[in-house]
Amino acid sequence: MAEWLVEHGIGETRALLIENGEIVASKLRWPGEISAGNRLFAKLTSRTAGKRRGTATLESGQEVLVDQLPPEATEGAQIGVRITRAPIAERGRLKRAQGRCFMVGSRPLDDPEKTAGETRTKDLFVLGDSVSQFEMGDWEEVWHSASSGTIAFAGGEVLCSVTPAMTVIDIDGDLPPRDLALAAVPAIAKALRWFDIGGNIGIDFPTLEAKADRRAVDEALEDALADWSHERTSMNGFGFVQLVARLEGPSLLHRFATSRTALCARYAIRVAERASGAGVTLLRVHPALAAKIKPDWITDVERRTGRPLRIETQPGLALEAPSAQVVSA
Repeated sequence: MAEWLVEHGIGETRALLIENGEIVASKLRWPGEISAGNRLFAKLTSRTAGKRRGTATLESGQEVLVDQLPPEATEGAQIGVRITRAPIAERGRLKRAQGRCFMVGSRPLDDPEKTAGETRTKDLFVLGDSVSQFEMGDWEEVWHSASSGTIAFAGGEVLCSVTPAMTVIDIDGDLPPRDLALAAVPAIAKALRWFDIGGNIGIDFPTLEAKADRRAVDEALEDALADWSHERTSMNGFGFVQLVARLEGPSLLHRFATSRTALCARYAIRVAERASGAGVTLLRVHPALAAKIKPDWITDVERRTGRPLRIETQPGLALEAPSAQVVSA
């Protein structure tokens, strides 16, 4: 049976879905982030005339695009907002969070997320089984795959990248086109779940002239994504398939595209935390990461490990390749 495991790290909380010892999916959350499912209170700052949509401002100052506004929700009203999509940073802009109004003033509205007076939580970070640490290599495998945006398979690899319009998945390899397309399907299914991809997704398969070949790939993709909620087009004559899936927040690919240094700094702290032995933890990182490592993270590492932490910078190290060892004091 598949089970979500949750690792409460320093500067981030990680989740892995494990089934029969294999990684099925992952999710990542940073402290203080707005997340899908959060119920927050805000001030309705603007409303589109004749529509049920508007913009609300949270106490933090962040704006949320709100729908399902009742007639009595006028500008300036205090409302409750259930977040349906977290804000997503993109190059040069920020997609604001989206939410639905569930309360105006002190009057609750009908809310399908409530049953018998209690909120049904679907938050896997709450429902998952907390563990002190994942098995060695599990998070590292997902993290480095997302960092490169690639997943290899026999005969090729899939390459994933984010654009403002969609996440694009390309396929590269040296197999014949039909064989390459079919061999890529399991890797595509893995990438979608490992990288927590949602929204608009375009898959650029090799061009297949025969309709029978395109149909075979469509059927293989349908089987591989049978338990992954989405809508899908059939492959066109140029090998392109479009998927649309629920988007609740930034994927790992989005985070690497817009916050790579911040991600790598958190990864470096995790590397330091997992070092073993008695003495002083020596963490070697690229200089750009040292500026991103917060003092309270250092305090937390020292508290968790019972060892002092010393950080050295090495310009020759890649952002994604910190190292840690325990040395004598």
